[in-house]
Formats: sequence, C-alpha cells, structure tokens
Amino acid sequence: MVRRTDSVDRVAFVSLGCPKNLVDSEKMLALLQEGGVKPVNEGDRPDAIVVNTCGFLEASKEESLDVIRDAVERKKRGELKRVVVAGCLVQRHRARLFDWAPGIDAMIGVFDRDHIVEAVRGTAPAREGVGEGAPRYWIAANALQAAKDRGLDTVGLTVNGADGKGVGYFEGDANRFRLTPRHWAYLRASEGCNQRCAFCTIPSIRGKMRSKPMDEIVREAGRLMDDGAFELNVIGQDTTSWGMDIGDDRGLVGLLESLDGVAREHGGGWIRLMYAYPSTFTDAMIDAMARLPNVLKYIDMPLQHASDRMLELMRRRTSAAHTQELLAKLRARVPGIALRTTFIVGHPGETEADFEALMDFVRENRFDMVGCFKYSPEDGTPSGTMHDDASLRVPPEEAARREEALMLLQQEIAFERNEAMAAEKRKLQLLIDGPDTENEAGKGKRVWLARATFQAPQVDSVTRVIAKRELSPGELVDGVVTEAMEYDLVARLEDEMTRRVSLPLARRGH
Repeated sequence: MVRRTDSVDRVAFVSLGCPKNLVDSEKMLALLQEGGVKPVNEGDRPDAIVVNTCGFLEASKEESLDVIRDAVERKKRGELKRVVVAGCLVQRHRARLFDWAPGIDAMIGVFDRDHIVEAVRGTAPAREGVGEGAPRYWIAANALQAAKDRGLDTVGLTVNGADGKGVGYFEGDANRFRLTPRHWAYLRASEGCNQRCAFCTIPSIRGKMRSKPMDEIVREAGRLMDDGAFELNVIGQDTTSWGMDIGDDRGLVGLLESLDGVAREHGGGWIRLMYAYPSTFTDAMIDAMARLPNVLKYIDMPLQHASDRMLELMRRRTSAAHTQELLAKLRARVPGIALRTTFIVGHPGETEADFEALMDFVRENRFDMVGCFKYSPEDGTPSGTMHDDASLRVPPEEAARREEALMLLQQEIAFERNEAMAAEKRKLQLLIDGPDTENEAGKGKRVWLARATFQAPQVDSVTRVIAKRELSPGELVDGVVTEAMEYDLVARLEDEMTRRVSLPLARRGH
C-alpha cells in the first residue's frame, strides 16, 4: 500500500521505559495535537510513528531497537511515511542509532521534545551534519544549552546540581495528552540526578538534578485533579533532593505540604511518593508523611543493596546501618507505612557473603514490595569498568541464581502477608481501576481491578474486588479482604457482605 500524499496528519506513539518517559510522551502528544496532528493507535493507519525510547539498560536498549526496526519495516512496506525516535536512547547513542536502525527520519533528544511537531512533519532543523543520508535531529547537549537555545536568561545559572543556582526544570509538563486513566496521573517534580551511582547512566543522559519550581508543580497538580485525577504519583530520579539545586529551602517537606493542600482543596486525594533516596531522607520528611492526611503512608525507595562493601562499590553514599535506622524510623513514626524497594544482584565484586547479607536484610525487614534486577554492564560507568575485570565479574548464571533466590524469598514474605490479611478480614479503602477481564465471580457478581494505598499503579500487586453492583474507574470503595491470590488480594465490598465468607475466583476458560 502506497500513500498518495506526503502530509503527516495522524501519529502513533510507542512509549517505552519509566514513568518519566511516559510524561514526556504525554507532553509530546499534546504538542502534536495542538499542531494539528491527530494521535491514533498503532493499528489505526498512522502516517508516522514516534518511538520514545529507554536506554537505561542493555535490555531496554534492545527492546527500543526492536520497536524502531519494526516501524522502519512498516515504512518500507508503505504503511508509514515517517519514523521518529525520541528519548534516552537518542540522547545516549545518537551517533550510532542510524547504524543500528537505518531508516529513521528524525531524532529528538530528552531536552528537545518541544520540536516534536517539526520532527514528525519533516521540517528541517538547524543541525550539525552527521553524514550523508543521516536523519534530522534536535539534540541539545544539556539543559543549559537547551535553555539558551530557547532565549531564556541563563546568566548566573548552572547545571551543576545542588548548588542553589540551577537552571531548574523549565520545560513544563502541564496540559498533557494523558495516557494514564483519568483517575490517576504521574506528577514529575524534577529531572536528572546528582547521586552518581556507579552503575547508573541517568546523569549522563538526563543530566544533574533539575527541580521543577514549586508553583508550577502545584498548578499542574491542581489541573490534574480538576481533570479527575484522585491519585498523583510524584516522580523524579531523586524526589528526596527536590529544591536543592534551585535554592528552594522548603525542600521535599514543603512540596508535600503544598500537594497535600491541593488534594484538600479538591475534597481529598492520594499523594504517593516515588523514587526517594535513602541517604538524604530526613526526620522532617518522615514526620511530614506521618502528619499530612492526603500523603499516602507509602514510599518507594530503591536501596540497591545491604552490604556495606557493595554499597561502597556502588557509590550509594549510605551504609547498611544508616538504612536500617531509617527503616526503623519510618515504621515507628509512620504506623502502617508500606515500603517498596529494588535491589541489584550480580554487580561486579558481589561475593556470596555480600549476597547473603542482602538476603538476611530482606528477611529482617519484610518489605511490602520488592523488585530485583540482575546487573547490566553499561559503557561509560564505573561499574562497567569493574565488569571488564574478570576477577570482579559475576557469571551470568550466578547472577540469575541470586535473582531467583531473592525473589523466591520475597514471594514467601508477600504470600504470608496476604494470607494474614485474608485471615483477619482486613478492611481496606480501594480505588477502582476498571473491570477485570481475566476473572469472573458468577452468581450475578463481577470482578473489578482495584488498588489499596499500599499498591502503586503498574508496578505493584492489585486487589480484585467482587461486587454485585456496577463500579466505575476512579471510584473509592470500602472493601474487606477475603482471599489471598498469590501476590494479589481478593476483596468484597463491605456494604455487600451478608456473610463473612470468601468467594473463590474462577479463571476464564477453566
């Protein structure tokens, strides 16, 4: 099939990677819509496809390249006119992308998403040459350059991180084309990171910490809640350090207080803190979580390891003792707090003793949610250099064994916790996400997917609600846990329970 016109009027988006990338995709889609390009699904005959890539790990790079190559093949068959690539993979590997995936028409870096309409429509940028036939691109080297290119006053400003003189996050995320359901959204507080962990490529891709100004975050939160969002998930590479780079001494405590106020003005809501960093999480932050009614008693805090030796190799700027003390404070001062974390196993230099220390740490602390990643060597990182040393390298099969062992331990902890909640008929406030298409309850009842305060969207478990009446996405209901379903829970509406019994779910097709 060959298109008769070169105009690009319809665009599909493939957003890969983390929630920060999703926010970028939502903003670019809004800009395209404002520019007269209609967003459509991939199967609805788009004229162009934009792939917003992730380049954080080798596996995510390969996933991004697979999607790009598939889009290029579709263009060769005449199904598309343009393939545009954006995001972290572009920022990190712009010189190699065209070799990896010939056929790309344009590339957009992480600081240049406001050029997406030009890239999709095929407008020629003012660009350096990168070779005959290479794709057009808009890729600023850093945020300060991007700010200067847009005519912003950058005199005296830096991109040095926590010096109080930072250029800040000037791009703005308001008025996005939302890809999340109406009742919950991501709220970006900052971009970039100052921590410089040995294994991480984020500072080299996204730059150092850039906080979004408080008034912009508050306005954006208000607009999202005006639009129907009940739950705001606060994200950034390091939310704990918010404000340090731009000299806002109110810090994360002031930000949480302001967001709590926005939720209060809208009759209540859920403010969920993601991506906190342990070394800079203060007592004042703990107390704010305890006293602010709309800030959930939930924290996502990637810890990465529990062996002092590994924490030093990873350049985590903390110790096992400090982390243990922090967790104890959180649980003592914020009763019922849910703790989510992630760990890396198989990092260069990790011994069996280091791994056993991590296992003991997980046994002792019994986290609510745990993610585990096998170490991925990344060029240009200190850990990548360590990986090149055969004496430090952990064999892939050993890393896989450690990953499996850790996740089996966490599975045991999670299953025991869920069984206990079912046995005590725990009462929960539940936010309805939508109908469950995989399970049915029978007897005039329906199953709905929902989440409790300790279940973040897309990364945590869910609660399946059995109900007689019709429910709606975004509805807040009171439920009673009646059954544990591996990592998930099953609940019934409290006002529909006439007998305190469990109704087992039947899988469709069984």
